[in-house]
Amino acid sequence: MDEDSHEQVVPGSDEELNTPDVQGYEFRGEFDFHDLLDSYATTGFQATQLAEAIDIAKQMQEANATIYLTCTSNIISSGLREIVASLIRRGYIDVLITTSGGLTEDVIKTAHPFKMGEWDADEAALRERGINRLGNIFVPSDRYVWLEEFLYEFFDEFFAEESVRTPTAFAYELGEALDDENSVLKQAAEHEVPVYCPALTDAEVGNFLYYYRQQHDAKIDIKLLDDYERLIEGGMDADTTGLIAVGDGVPKHHAIMTNLFRGGADYAVYISTGMEGDGSLSGAPPNEAVSWGKIKAEETNYTQVQAEATLVFPLLVAGAFS
Repeated sequence: MDEDSHEQVVPGSDEELNTPDVQGYEFRGEFDFHDLLDSYATTGFQATQLAEAIDIAKQMQEANATIYLTCTSNIISSGLREIVASLIRRGYIDVLITTSGGLTEDVIKTAHPFKMGEWDADEAALRERGINRLGNIFVPSDRYVWLEEFLYEFFDEFFAEESVRTPTAFAYELGEALDDENSVLKQAAEHEVPVYCPALTDAEVGNFLYYYRQQHDAKIDIKLLDDYERLIEGGMDADTTGLIAVGDGVPKHHAIMTNLFRGGADYAVYISTGMEGDGSLSGAPPNEAVSWGKIKAEETNYTQVQAEATLVFPLLVAGAFS
């Protein structure tokens, strides 16, 4: 046997690793859900990342951190809406940052449910039927007809005394007007959790504000800088901050960008399917934010779970917040 080639194929090793053994849940005896989650730490791959995320979310609570939750609109489109509302109702979230679609879809769901659909649908036929597709969720267009009527009545009161308002005021007063315990905005208003929406016009709200201003009052406007200042100063006043970013885009970046002013967030958990290779913010992992000073550089204070949120966010909440 050629000794050189044998060394290439079976090089051997002298070092004994002192890390835990890879081992998963055995499903022996009585099932224990939390034991299952604990086993993720030594399962490997994204299960181990989720175990890290659960641990960091627990550290946030132990440190009495100001916890920011950021989410994109598809989180509210899905059944994760109820989980977000629950976290706010139970006092775990101090700041919510979301998108305009997150606001509008929360409002719609207080009166009209979204419906289960299918991924493989005839898109042209759906258009003819007046059905909008969000993945395998169907949203009939009559929901948006209702939304327009609801918002027009809301706008009359919202702009009655002040013609220039902020997105946080918009979200708060919307929440006060809603009657649904599973509404994210209602829970946020009741528990005084500010809801920031830096891209308020990027959904039906923007369309209806445009029409409303054209038809009713050219002086109405939405201003952003007051909210930005409030968000920055809130972070600077906090002793410790923790971020849980469910999805990417503007909400995630708004959270880490405003934490830059205080020297970075103390803890961060990302749940993301974004790809780092295109250089986008959506694909940027938390260690890239460290290079910008948006997250503090510690060994165990941040992690990313590369997975679709409906699969892992409920497990994170069950493991860290229940």
